[in-house]
Amino acid sequence: MIRRLRRRRRPETTPAPDLRPVDAADRFRFSDLVGEATADIGARPARLLMTLAGTVLGIAALVATIGFGQTAASQIAAQFDAAAATRLTVTPATAQARGGTEVATASLPWDTVGRMERLAGVRAAALIGEVDLEGRTLTSVPVNDPSAAAVAPPRLFAASADILDTVGAETVTGRPFDAGHDARADRVALLGERAAERLGINRIDTQPSIFIDGLAYAVIGIYGTPSTRGELTDAVVVPTGSARADFSAAAPGEAQARIDIGAGPQLRAQIALALAPDAPDTMEVAAPSGRSDLGAQVQADVNVVFVLLSVVVLLAGGLGIANVTMLSVMERVGEIGLRRALGATRQQIAGQFVVESIVVGLLGGLIGASVGVLAVVVVSLTQQWTPVLDPVVAVGGALLGAVVGLGAGGVPALRASRIEPIVALRGA
Repeated sequence: MIRRLRRRRRPETTPAPDLRPVDAADRFRFSDLVGEATADIGARPARLLMTLAGTVLGIAALVATIGFGQTAASQIAAQFDAAAATRLTVTPATAQARGGTEVATASLPWDTVGRMERLAGVRAAALIGEVDLEGRTLTSVPVNDPSAAAVAPPRLFAASADILDTVGAETVTGRPFDAGHDARADRVALLGERAAERLGINRIDTQPSIFIDGLAYAVIGIYGTPSTRGELTDAVVVPTGSARADFSAAAPGEAQARIDIGAGPQLRAQIALALAPDAPDTMEVAAPSGRSDLGAQVQADVNVVFVLLSVVVLLAGGLGIANVTMLSVMERVGEIGLRRALGATRQQIAGQFVVESIVVGLLGGLIGASVGVLAVVVVSLTQQWTPVLDPVVAVGGALLGAVVGLGAGGVPALRASRIEPIVALRGA
């Protein structure tokens, strides 16, 4: 009996600490981190909407402005390409003579048009050159009245058939002359709108004529403003055959061609060989590059302006995420202190807020990119444009939202990780 009592009074020994490794299931994993961050996001829907508003607006503005810039630049470039990138000009090479004057070292053959039109990429071609009146008169009346005030006559050009199609002009009334008029040296003429107004001719059904150095030329057509040769609006155009017969035109001044977009570099070399096989250097071919250089410059300038505007808006969205995240840290000081007291490390606290900011930024980026793409499509369809938007911009906009969230949540996460448990719980 005494032995039993003594055994009961024996002091209890402290059990040895369990030094076995923590089970993997009890560790704080990345999935737990994501769960903590997303759970807090859903717990405050009002704050989530306020945070998303800045990100959505920023990313939507970025994607939409870049999309609008690309679409507008594409429309501008198309306008330039329609005029500049389809125009090709061939002139004889010149050399500087005594006195500083430039003299042509070669001449274009009269069958230049036929040679050029046989090349792939040439849609239409025509010879054109200004005829020096050299004191000749150009009027719409056959009588020269010495008492009348002197009026400068319109400019006179000699051209081959298809000149209007080549320079992009349409007849307002009448018809253009053809290859038959040119071959027969018929005395027919075309008038630009302003030249017709100056000469007092606005209709051709009365068979009007103009008089060039006393020779009557029948006006068979009046054309509008050309897209590539604006000076022809205030000019009179006659066939090259007539200019050779009546005004002793020795050689064509230049050749004009309308080509396919992108055919310029190829035709630059081919036309010189086609017109002067033995001396291609005597021909100067002014051909555009694959795209209009001016149009490309305008597109680059428009993109820069829109990108700068979108960056400013995106910075505002990033500041909104940072402010809301900092406010969240200040309101959750007690929660942070309790988690630290229960064993959460600084890295886990910082990671929670960083992941929360990334998730919010990614969600805002996805919504904002979708809104931006939708805005580009709707506006383009309303204006009857072709919407242009690089898919990389849409995908990158969504990912950029996550990057902005990462950058905006860095400082608040660092501040949250520095909160001491005792101070946090005491303040709570």
